[in-house]
Amino acid sequence: MPTSPVKVRIPLTSFGHLITEVKKQLFGLEGPAAVKLTGLRKYFNSYTIQGRRNCVLATYSVIAVTAVAYFMHRQTKKEAQRDSTD
Repeated sequence: MPTSPVKVRIPLTSFGHLITEVKKQLFGLEGPAAVKLTGLRKYFNSYTIQGRRNCVLATYSVIAVTAVAYFMHRQTKKEAQRDSTD
């Protein structure tokens, strides 16, 4: 399996970890510690696994609620059309 060009051996399949490691070694950039994050950043961030999970769950929830609202509204329209033709 190919490895990354940086000092730490990370498989190229985990692209996010590769980018994080390159930032650390080449640019000296590091994300803030989870303890330093406040407000919504504490729960929705790209630095921790829990923060990433929360972002995904929030996205899926918004999509699901939007789909349910659309189908409910569509069903109401069909019932209104049926009632008006009778």
